This record gives sequence, structure tokens and C-alpha cells, in this order.
Amino acid sequence: MAPAQLQHRRTHNLLLIKKLLDCRDNASPFTLVIDSLAQGARHLLREVIVRGKKSKTRTIYLSFETLKIPTGVDVSVPAHSLDVQGLQRELSRHLKDPQQRSILIFDSLNIFLHYPSVSPELPSILSSLISPSTSLVAVYHSDVPVPHDATSYSPSSLTLLKYLATTIITTHSLTHVLAAKQARQRSLAEPVFGLAEEKEGIIVGLGSNDRRGTVIEMEYRRKSGRAVHELFFLPRRRSKATDSLQGKGAFIENIMLLDDHPRYKVAGAEGFDLTSPGAGEGEGIDSTFNLGLTERQRRDREGVVLPYFDAQNEGGVGEGGRILYEMGVEDDFDEEEDEI
Repeated sequence: MAPAQLQHRRTHNLLLIKKLLDCRDNASPFTLVIDSLAQGARHLLREVIVRGKKSKTRTIYLSFETLKIPTGVDVSVPAHSLDVQGLQRELSRHLKDPQQRSILIFDSLNIFLHYPSVSPELPSILSSLISPSTSLVAVYHSDVPVPHDATSYSPSSLTLLKYLATTIITTHSLTHVLAAKQARQRSLAEPVFGLAEEKEGIIVGLGSNDRRGTVIEMEYRRKSGRAVHELFFLPRRRSKATDSLQGKGAFIENIMLLDDHPRYKVAGAEGFDLTSPGAGEGEGIDSTFNLGLTERQRRDREGVVLPYFDAQNEGGVGEGGRILYEMGVEDDFDEEEDEI
């Protein structure tokens, strides 16, 4: 990609993901976040709450499985103790002001999909909560099995949610992404982790829920139908995020393209170890073998004469493709066939 095109892509997609996370101008009425045991969505939801506080947008958090509500939430609704009608009444009470910009956060949609009477009505329920001043951010756990009638012609719950969503965000572990890129650059099969390993007793793989941050895979659907795909890295916020929520410090923009991450640039290079804390900083790999060559080994390799080089000697090229063959004791020599 040309430098000008790369810079345009970097600028455009960074502005787009910031706009989506800020939930500004109703950029994405329904954002579906797909997480897994390898990388949960808690860090991403935390970022949405911080950005909502910065833009003075009211955050309504619907708790189905969260025991400790994140800091910065304006309204917390204990959705686990309400039925669908009670939940709709509670939300309508908080959303009665159409001038107030709000963000609805569902910490899990899987609870709806476990009730046969509620699952078919889920699209209409979600659509009734969306308005020009209200954006919806909902989490779907991809590793949680959801009942589905095998004899029914209706699509699966995840397929239906993907069809309804205007933006789909999938979370990945940085360690797993780096390991996959390292394998691709060495022409090896990409490693699998957790449930994908299909080994008894393994649920969560090594490197899951990376503490350094979250890799975000974004699929944004324009009104024209064209989709924008991009990978980002969202570092974990620490004390500065709390200060920004309390108005003690300035908000720091830290999201970046995954291609700009220093460790992603060197993943797969010689001497890179994904498990090393200082990987990507010039440290060597701790292994029993070395993939590199010394200067003497490189000279010896260049001095090896391969068999097909004999045809390139003087007299070999102009003889019309001379065939060199040495007969063995098991060959049956026939003079008549040799004369032909």
C-alpha cells in the first residue's frame, strides 16, 4: 500500500473507531460486541463508559451478570431480577427525556436467548430501545452455548444479531494475535487456544485476557451497505482513566491501529518470543535451537554445487537438453531400445 493511501486509511479508520466508541451523532445505533473466554469485553465497556462521561452522555448499565458496577455509570438497572415487561418499563422511565443523549449497555444478551418465549421477540425488543438520542451497546458471549431448534429454518441467534447490528466488534487477545502472525510468517499452522483446542479439561488458553489491552476487530456497515473492516489495539487504562472520570486530569486518546503496535510489527521475526515480557525490544529467544545462520554457515551453503548446475556448464546448454543418467545393477539394458 502506498504511503499516502496508508496514511489516509490510518486517519479515516482512527476517526471512525473514536466516533463509534464515543457514540457520537448516533454513528452506530446498535453495536454488537462479541467476546469470548480468550478476551472478555469488560475492558471495552470500560472504555465506552469513560468516553461517555467525557462527552457528557448518560450511561445506563443493564446488569445481567455483573456484580460490581463499573465506575462512571450514571444509572444501573438490575436486569437479572426483572422480566421483559418490567425491564421495558424501567428503561422507558430513564429514557423519557428525548433531548438527553444516552448509551444503553447490555453486559450480556445470552440470558434473553435461553428463554424460548423471549428469543423470537429479541429483535423487536432491541429495536424499541433505539432512538436518535439513544445508542445500544450489547455483549454476546460466543463461548456460551445457546439452545437452538435444529429442525427450525430460522437462523441462529448470533446470525440474527449480526444482521441487526450496524457495527460488529470482536475482541481478541493480543498474545494470541501475535502468535498467529508469527505462525503465518513462518508458513506454519496458526495455533488455537481454549475450547478451540478440543482437548479435555482445557477451557481457557495461555495468554487469554491479556492485561496490556484488547485487540478490536471492527466491522462497520455504512448506509450504502459497504462494510469497513479494521483491526485496532486498545490499551488498558489505569489511574488516569479514573482521574478523567472525576475531572482531575485530561482525557488521553490511546487507541491505535494494530499495524502500528510495536510488538505486532516485529511478530514472526527471528529471535522473537511471544512469552517473554520484553518481547519486541531486541531480546533473543530462549530456545534450544537458533533459526539464524552464522557467517561461516552462510558461506558453506553458498558453496554447495547442486546437481542441476552441471547442465549449465560449457557444452551442456547447447546440446539440446542432455540427460545425465547412471545405470544401476537393477537396470535391464536393452540394445534395441537403446538404438531407437
